[in-house]
Amino acid sequence: MNSGKYIFAQVLQYVNRYEFGKCVRRYNGDYRTRDFNCWNQFAQLFFGQLTALNSLRDISTCLKAHKNKLYHLGTGGHVNQSSLSRANENRDWRIFADFGQYLIG
Repeated sequence: MNSGKYIFAQVLQYVNRYEFGKCVRRYNGDYRTRDFNCWNQFAQLFFGQLTALNSLRDISTCLKAHKNKLYHLGTGGHVNQSSLSRANENRDWRIFADFGQYLIG
């Protein structure tokens, strides 16, 4: 049985949520959202990158398989592929680009 944090949650700890929040507020990214905010979107896409998943369907399927552990992974909850796709379509891409610039340098 796991007695500590999952590795993904430990990696996600190194992401500065304050700086990410500043980027979200700058572009009004969480306007009119309830549950699936920018942080959850970032965490799920980050999970897809780290696990080398090829599509939104793969990310959604993999996270659905670990549905009971999502809170402990730090990704919030499970969302389906269409919600993830809609969030990618409607949210301003500059949120993640600016935050990426912060991470790089």
